[in-house]
Amino acid sequence: MKTKKGKSMSKSEQAVVVTTAHRGVFFGYATDVSGDVIKLRAARLCVYWSPAMRGFMGLAEKGPDAACKIGPPADIELRAITSVVKCSDEAVKRWEDGLWAR
Repeated sequence: MKTKKGKSMSKSEQAVVVTTAHRGVFFGYATDVSGDVIKLRAARLCVYWSPAMRGFMGLAEKGPDAACKIGPPADIELRAITSVVKCSDEAVKRWEDGLWAR
């Protein structure tokens, strides 16, 4: 699978939404989601999601809409993980759009 920017995900990478104990909601590409620390490539922070998402798992199913506020990508390590949700192909495309409501 290729990302919107034309970069290929490695076969072991998966697109995920990760939540933390500090109420962070992040999208990114991970190779290992089993530990206490998860490294995400091209991670994006969801600063705000719209009611249309019906909770953070809607971000993994549908991806953010135009009313959501999504930050720019960066490679990060997350700690205090509370959940990891695999993203649909539709959601990945919308996360890659990097929407920020005006």
